Amino acid sequence: MLYNRTVARIVSILEPNKNGKFGKAINIKDRRKGGFIMNKKTVKDIDLKGKKVFVRCDFNVPMDEHQNITDNARIVGALPTIQYLLEQNCKIILASHLGRPKGEFKPEFSLAPVAKELSRLLVQDVIMAKDVIGEDACEKAANLKEGEILLLENVRFHKEETDNDPEFSKKLASMAEIYVNDAFGTAHRAHSSTTGIASYLPAVSGFLIEKELQFLGNAVNNPERPFVAILGGAKVSDKIGVIDSLLEKVDTLMIGGGMAYTFFKAQGYEVGNSICEMDKLDLAKNAMEKAKQKGVKFMLPVDTKVGKEYKPDTESKIVSYKEIPADWEGFDIGPETIKMFSEELQNAKTVVWNGPLGLFEFEQFATGTNAIAKVLSEITATTIIGGGDSAAAVKKAGLEDKMTHISTGGGASLEFLEGKKLPGIEALMDK
Repeated sequence: MLYNRTVARIVSILEPNKNGKFGKAINIKDRRKGGFIMNKKTVKDIDLKGKKVFVRCDFNVPMDEHQNITDNARIVGALPTIQYLLEQNCKIILASHLGRPKGEFKPEFSLAPVAKELSRLLVQDVIMAKDVIGEDACEKAANLKEGEILLLENVRFHKEETDNDPEFSKKLASMAEIYVNDAFGTAHRAHSSTTGIASYLPAVSGFLIEKELQFLGNAVNNPERPFVAILGGAKVSDKIGVIDSLLEKVDTLMIGGGMAYTFFKAQGYEVGNSICEMDKLDLAKNAMEKAKQKGVKFMLPVDTKVGKEYKPDTESKIVSYKEIPADWEGFDIGPETIKMFSEELQNAKTVVWNGPLGLFEFEQFATGTNAIAKVLSEITATTIIGGGDSAAAVKKAGLEDKMTHISTGGGASLEFLEGKKLPGIEALMDK
């Protein structure tokens, strides 16, 4: 059956994989020993038999112009929790957002294609509501039978969702008896369907959130060493909190992507037209100084691939980080940096990677990101990809099955690594 094959892929991340088909898998139960213990209740901690359950999922999937889903990974990620609820004979109400409709109905953001894909994966009909808290949704929710699944329309068709409006939260809660949050990608948002509803119903996590917190929690709080973090992306300002937090925990910190040029500038080197946050130079200097004080190996690129213009086929060349030409822009790490980073990673036992190391959307500037992804796919280490662009880059390279864990939440994983409390997790019941 199609569903069973799909779930096998998810479960392979939770248990050791003997045939290697899905790459490196670690036994998460072993990783818990002396490590991160999730203190929030999950679906296995309460009696769900025959109950009507409201599940917040993250079905914010990419679609083409014809509303065909181009990557169903987030839908697949929700399947183990949904299957468990089906086994408990629950009446299941699913909710999610899609895109940014900004509080009004827009047909291109309808979840109807998601209902169709869920029906295909589960090999059973998923009922689609025409609205969220309107007559159609409420009637279909009231008439749900055990083992049936209802998908509400996009919760962000109501501005009350992102406002975390109490009345809207109460209406969502009135449809069910239990609340399950399995949307890690929105766990850092205090919205009605992620936190507000938990004020009115017993609230627990699904398996996806449990898995995310176990992997990220163990990496941060109980890493097997050497522990290496790789941070990329465009801006230091997006990652400064994470840099500061990781410098307390890692053995090596590698910096790439656009943010590297701010660090070069902070050391007095010219960066041409490269992205550079002039108001963050002191932060960059402080980070390097803190690394020195903490005994953390702080690795910046030693060469860079620069381009004339921001376009796929622009003229490019490799230069030293000290010799970026005035009218050129840095778009990727160079071959010497790839070699240096790769050698350091050979000894790593835990690696967390967040943010691409170059402009990976353009083929000629994807070399560094792809090379490091390949190294991570081959080393004997727990490799955790922190969602967002880094997850997209790994998938584009065709290496997602070779990583230990790819987070479903870019923003949420960043805030978790930074040590922030996630509202969607805090709202759940303690064990």
